[in-house]
Amino acid sequence: MVMVGKSLSEAMNAITVGSGPETVVLAHGYGGDQSVWDKILPHLARRCRVLVFDWGFSGAVNDPDFFDAVEYSTFDAFADDLIALLEEMNLVRSPSVFVGHSMSGMIGCIASIKRPELFSRLVLVGASPRYINSGDYEGGFESSEVDQLLSNIESNFHQWAPSFAQLVVGAGDPLAVEKFGKCLKRMRPEAALAVADLIFRSDQREMLEKVTIPCTIVQTTNDVAVPTSVADYMRKKMIQAKSTVEIIDADGHFPQLTAHRQFLEVLGGVLGFDL
Repeated sequence: MVMVGKSLSEAMNAITVGSGPETVVLAHGYGGDQSVWDKILPHLARRCRVLVFDWGFSGAVNDPDFFDAVEYSTFDAFADDLIALLEEMNLVRSPSVFVGHSMSGMIGCIASIKRPELFSRLVLVGASPRYINSGDYEGGFESSEVDQLLSNIESNFHQWAPSFAQLVVGAGDPLAVEKFGKCLKRMRPEAALAVADLIFRSDQREMLEKVTIPCTIVQTTNDVAVPTSVADYMRKKMIQAKSTVEIIDADGHFPQLTAHRQFLEVLGGVLGFDL
């Protein structure tokens, strides 16, 4: 939702950096903002035009009225914002490489189904179509664990945030934990709860087979939020996308923070040049 007199790109703090024949879109996940790409952006900007932005729920967004929990109760709403942002930024004349971290992976998939001509490749980093275990599907969480997580956010968000940051980033990189923790704590508690509820209770598995854009799935070896089995599940389901899996030997849910050199190698392979 954009307030009167303000463009979507302004509301989402969207900027383009660098130049080159390839356009890369970097989309952060839950609790983050565009600063989670700080280690990646300078390398990409030497060879590509790069778009970074903040989702409406991010604490970096200045307008508290931009994010409405009812309006953004589906991934489709975020996908519509992504498409509208690309149009507003005049990034629709040629397809872009979309790099989506965590929840943004599913957002990018949905956007690519709606407007496939806008994307040349999807890079899904620590993405998951469903977080709750279901039958033979291993999402990583039991339903009761998700209930407890949401209860902790609701009862005392600011106490919960630092422990969650350490858990998902990995205690082995305290600077990265601190960086994400600061981003997370800037979120409004009501937005943090609404988006967490959307993410952890969603089921996007049936959508995967509809993706036709070539896809690279990036997964660390030890991600507390997303088991490696999820990456393999996605690869098998995304037949039309001819998806491949790249495993980064690192801990945590944020390879762009904790294993950025290995992550850049993967991106270089996708883009076809060294970064």
